[in-house]
Amino acid sequence: MTTYRNTSGNSNIAAYEIGADYIKVQFIDTGKVYKYSYRSAKASHVEAMKKLASKGTGLDAYISENINKKTEPSENVFEVLKKIFDR
Repeated sequence: MTTYRNTSGNSNIAAYEIGADYIKVQFIDTGKVYKYSYRSAKASHVEAMKKLASKGTGLDAYISENINKKTEPSENVFEVLKKIFDR
């Protein structure tokens, strides 16, 4: 994942990953990673989120105002790392 630049200094976004038809976003407060896809959040929202993520500003507010519950099943980044390193 790419570290979110957080140019405003007050975002709850830690990192993101951009795919062809999705964006995954990791939140600071929970460590959880949420996947927003064309299927779950509509292509127009996903593309807007990709642009904001790349700019490093506005993504947290955009999700709160426009997306919030339109995610695919989430994964906790700490659980994923534990699985990787416990092999």
